Amino acid sequence: MSDDAVRTSAVSWLTDRVRLILAPNPSPMTLEGTNTYLIGDDRSLIVMDPGPDDDGHIASIEAAVAGANVSTILLTHKHIDHAEVAERCAELFDAPIASNDGPRRKGDRAVVEGDRIDGLTAVATPGHSSDHLCFVLEGERTLFSGDHILGRGTTVVAHPDGDMGEYFASLERLRGLALDRIFPGHGPVIADPKAVIEEYIEHRHMRERQVVDGLRVAVEPVTPEELVASIYADVDPVLHPVAAMSVRAHLAKLAREGRAVQDDGERWRPS
Repeated sequence: MSDDAVRTSAVSWLTDRVRLILAPNPSPMTLEGTNTYLIGDDRSLIVMDPGPDDDGHIASIEAAVAGANVSTILLTHKHIDHAEVAERCAELFDAPIASNDGPRRKGDRAVVEGDRIDGLTAVATPGHSSDHLCFVLEGERTLFSGDHILGRGTTVVAHPDGDMGEYFASLERLRGLALDRIFPGHGPVIADPKAVIEEYIEHRHMRERQVVDGLRVAVEPVTPEELVASIYADVDPVLHPVAAMSVRAHLAKLAREGRAVQDDGERWRPS
């Protein structure tokens, strides 16, 4: 790890208990990059979603920790852009990994709905991934949303590990939380949580209606890719393969509800 890597990585204070370290992995899927959060004070910290295995990013985390005790490496979910470096950071800081994906090493902790970890309360939000968790910061009405809700745009629900029915239900769960802000896994801070949660719910209902309508008007059974070409006509084609993941998740949900049927291979029709 070079000194240059430490100097060029930005650390932003969001509150007096929360710092953001932006990982250098920007992409259409990750926006500006993965948001790694340090939560706590100069005595004890949680490192949430340490991100990709990048030497400069790890050096930035180490510099920001600055000798404080790291009590936990906490993961919102198992996807590589959030969790790839978890074990390396756990070794670096001699800290357990806590996640809903099961213990990775001796001493690690499995986290489920309602568990409390140093001022954070876990909220089970499966959908984007089967193991996804959000966390509420006690006393601050702040939600760490991982990939369940992004700071800009919408998230992908990639079937089969991603489940659209569970994603709908998890969004409804967040509706009932009293929140002042959301710190997402990618993108900027969300200052109007209620409005954004409502937008997410309406967006997914809109996409489902579009999938249903696409099946209905098709002359013959269609593939997810064919549905994407019409539903996402206003979206950059480079993102169409990603959109097809969410369309498959919608179709799987509709199939469970008896509203769609899969014919030969990848072709779908109304039930």
